[in-house]
Amino acid sequence: MKIAIGCDHAGFDYKEGIVSMLQSQGHMVQDFGAHSAASVDYPDFAHPVAEAVESGLADRGILICGSGNGVAITANKHQKIRCALCWNEEIASMARLHNDANVIALPARYVPEILAQAMVRIFLTTEFEGGRHNKRVDKIACS
Repeated sequence: MKIAIGCDHAGFDYKEGIVSMLQSQGHMVQDFGAHSAASVDYPDFAHPVAEAVESGLADRGILICGSGNGVAITANKHQKIRCALCWNEEIASMARLHNDANVIALPARYVPEILAQAMVRIFLTTEFEGGRHNKRVDKIACS
């Protein structure tokens, strides 16, 4: 799978671990930064990840910031993005099953790194359930 990933300074350490995990699993990872823990602005990294997913250059996206909210809000400005803020494994699963989320937002300051990695694994391996959820997802986009 082709994965786009980005973070701000608060998510840098988690991003590095997630990139290593994904590469060890054979995924192709495009890392949009940040490339250090120096203070940066999260939209500078969330927009490129969202654009990669929206354009089809990436199958899924992963965004990480302190609360997860900033990157989620930014990514969801993109018409074809369904970014889900996740804080436990069940939410990560449901984001895919019922919402066909294509980007996950992780709150680095509120979940342990091992849980963040578990949520990413679930997010990447869970298929959209479809069925009754198709019409709901189709209603998300504004015309």
